[in-house]
Amino acid sequence: MALKRGCIVKIFATLPNYSWTIKHYTSTLTLFLFYVLCEVDERGFHPVGYYSKEKYSDVGFNLACILTFPCHQRKGYGRFLIDFSYELSKKEEKVGSPEKPMSDLGQQAYKPYWTSTIVDFLLNQCDLGSMSIMEISKKTSIMAEDIIFTLNVLGLLKYINGVYFITAEKNLLQQLAKKHPLKEPRVDPSKLHWCRFTVDIKRDKFSIHSKKPSIEGGNNT
Repeated sequence: MALKRGCIVKIFATLPNYSWTIKHYTSTLTLFLFYVLCEVDERGFHPVGYYSKEKYSDVGFNLACILTFPCHQRKGYGRFLIDFSYELSKKEEKVGSPEKPMSDLGQQAYKPYWTSTIVDFLLNQCDLGSMSIMEISKKTSIMAEDIIFTLNVLGLLKYINGVYFITAEKNLLQQLAKKHPLKEPRVDPSKLHWCRFTVDIKRDKFSIHSKKPSIEGGNNT
């Protein structure tokens, strides 16, 4: 995947020796996929960070471990890898969430991403009428519980008689968008090439096709 600053993403579906060492104590070996982010120049490819995920997660995690090498931090690469994990979930037609519980550093990375992504969606991509939490989840691939958490932090979610309502006027969303903008570098979904890992949709509870709008909300603009 081509990026600004001459970066690309290379995907490796291998399991290093240290993962075998960690997992050999369990009865079932879990296969992890590693997605390595590289900078590219005339000398070749230079890894700057990576993230890993289970090939299939029973609890819907789309990221297990994430790392940006110290000499390449403060370049937006961590945020890019998070964005990549959700764009990959969209290709898989699933909703996802990072492995929990998250560390303090993990929360510092994910909260701004969720905030800017959800605010941008509400402002620019969703119908200005009613919108359910589940519909936002389907469109962004962010798990419903993470959306509810983010909207609560922003003060945009009201819970009345067992129903969630998103209450935000357009000018408020515009103010939030300025305060929490989408940042570069970002993933270009058209450059993401992915091969489906076949799973029975009826058994895959994190497929968007198995989702029903059980949590409703209203978007008052």
